[in-house]
Amino acid sequence: MKKLITLLGFLYLGQLTSSAQNFLGFSEKGTSTEKELEAKFDAQLNAQNLRTWMKYMSSKPHYVGSPHNRANAVYMRDLFKSWGFEARIDTLYTLFPTPKVREVSLVSPTIFKASLVEPMLKEDGTSNQLKDHLPTYNCFSADGDVTAELVYVNFGRPDDYDVLEKMGVNVKGKIVIVRYGGSWRGLKPKLAAEKGAVGCIIYSDPKDDGYGQGDVYPKGPFRPEAGAQRGSVLDLPVAPGDPLTPGYGDTKDAKRLDIKDATTIMTIPVLPISYGDALPLLKALDGRVAPESWRGGLPIAYHVGPGAAKVHLKLQFDFKVEPLFNVIAVMRGSEFPDQWILRGNHHDAWVFGAADPLSGMVAVMEEARAIGELAKTGWKPKRTLVFCAWDGEEPGLLGSTEWAEANRAELQKKAVAYLNSDGNGRGFLSAGGSHTLEKFFNQVSRDVIDPQKISVFMTVYVRIFW
Repeated sequence: MKKLITLLGFLYLGQLTSSAQNFLGFSEKGTSTEKELEAKFDAQLNAQNLRTWMKYMSSKPHYVGSPHNRANAVYMRDLFKSWGFEARIDTLYTLFPTPKVREVSLVSPTIFKASLVEPMLKEDGTSNQLKDHLPTYNCFSADGDVTAELVYVNFGRPDDYDVLEKMGVNVKGKIVIVRYGGSWRGLKPKLAAEKGAVGCIIYSDPKDDGYGQGDVYPKGPFRPEAGAQRGSVLDLPVAPGDPLTPGYGDTKDAKRLDIKDATTIMTIPVLPISYGDALPLLKALDGRVAPESWRGGLPIAYHVGPGAAKVHLKLQFDFKVEPLFNVIAVMRGSEFPDQWILRGNHHDAWVFGAADPLSGMVAVMEEARAIGELAKTGWKPKRTLVFCAWDGEEPGLLGSTEWAEANRAELQKKAVAYLNSDGNGRGFLSAGGSHTLEKFFNQVSRDVIDPQKISVFMTVYVRIFW
């Protein structure tokens, strides 16, 4: 049966391939011309360029407002200029809180203070740049100084709270400890606050993100005992972007809301911790034994609480405004200059960002360089190409959102299409977006060769039917 399904899949794939002789929107002659142009483009691509740019751009932490973040923006702008683009840095000014105080302590029934530190590793030379690192924290958490009983809420989803309710457990006035996974991190403290919790601790359980998956770093790729996951908890479902400038760009002279009036900043303190720091907290919990599906990979019996386990959580943030450096590179169209095709990827990271986002950003840069080489031969794009290297994506889509808001009128008149990417990785093809582009995307993917010597389009069906 498995072989039959696979065969049917490849037969279907063959039908799709043969049914599209011409490119979407092209005549037979136009398709032939376009294939020749794409072959010239492909011939320009040089993997060594990606290695060179990656080595420089990931050499230091480059989060919002950091010196290397600005240096990377200048570096990219100058490269785009050298490839024939009109390139500039559009600077905006965003709220970007970083922590001044981070404390998590077990105060009952025993005493334990979480280290909240990712130690240096002799195998990893980059780990000694601790003074340049952002500490482990959740951006756009609220300030708070709370002491309360602890309750374990699994992944912190609505159905998890339904289970707790049936068990007679209420989190009102409690601090919840929740594991990463199952839902986006920003929804975990939001739902906890709605249920009445006064604080939220998010930890990475080794069952999901650690030795339960395989060897941990540096021997393997999985999260080590002291590793914690940074990330934003901005209320993105309500609105991305600077919470102090909702609906309009955060230019230097923009009117900003007071912090207390911002609707997308979390209302309770929330902090990520490692499973090494989480173990003593979870071990101290008593009360009902957690359901089987809630049990992680730590060497304890998982309980939900509440009870004797009481935790002190103290967080304080600077809530400062920092510059955003969006790199914008433009190649004017020869026939339709007021129709823009935008191509974007972000360049900021929580720390070094080699995978997220630089693996994607350097690929976008090589695209632009190859287009620049074609332009030197006399070819020009019919429509204006706008390459965008966004800043501030990690804290909450800050750079792209604020730039779009600041340039709303022009974008509404000129933007035709936007193609975004993030990181690159070995694996199966995955894409999402407007359904009107599905056929176009399918055609493109058929002509892109996977390292296994088949089209990336075919890898989709290998995954589905194998």
